Formats: sequence, structure tokens, C-alpha cells
Amino acid sequence: MFLILFISLVTLIISFILLTIASIISKKTIIDREKMSPFECGFDPKGSARIPFSLKFFLIAVIFLIFDVEITLLLPLVCTMNLSNLISWSSTGLIFLWILLLGLYLEWHSGALEWSQ
Repeated sequence: MFLILFISLVTLIISFILLTIASIISKKTIIDREKMSPFECGFDPKGSARIPFSLKFFLIAVIFLIFDVEITLLLPLVCTMNLSNLISWSSTGLIFLWILLLGLYLEWHSGALEWSQ
């Protein structure tokens, strides 16, 4: 029992020492203006890097994530088909698909999927 505890402690100490040495060695001590500036193909930046982007990109990403998560929630439904009652399984699947299609319709109707606006 004490041997396992001793080996674990020695392993922990050796790991801590190696991580500390790697952290000290990897630090950059030379601060250069060229290395600290944003990279734009070797040229000096012409404008601010904080230019606001179109919210359509963000909106499309959020819509993709919502539908992606809903699809991953639909996949286990197929695996449970043999384990559950057919009526409850099909009603659960149809309700879930109905909610998914209703959300798609509402986003389409509100113009969230129109890129040209």
C-alpha cells in the first residue's frame, strides 16, 4: 500500500518538475515589434482589427449549431426503436421532427435564412 503511494508521489513530483522546466524553456523573452504586430502578408496593417462583421455569419452559425444538436438528439431515437413501444416511439419522433420543422419554418418566415438582406 505504501509502495503504491510512494510511486504515485514520485511520479507526481517528476511530472511537476518536467512541466516546470518545459514552461521555463518555452517562454519567449525577446519582444520584437514585427512579431508582436498582427500578420497581414508582411505589410503593416491598414485598418483596425476590430472592424465589426456582419451578424449574418453569426446567425448562420447559431442556426447550424441548433439543428446539429437536434439531429444528434434524433439519432438515439433510432437505436431505441426495438426497445420501446411502437406508438410511443413514433409519437416522440414525430413530435420532435414537428418541433424541428416548425423552428425551420419560423426562421425562414422571419427572414433569418435570407442572405441578400
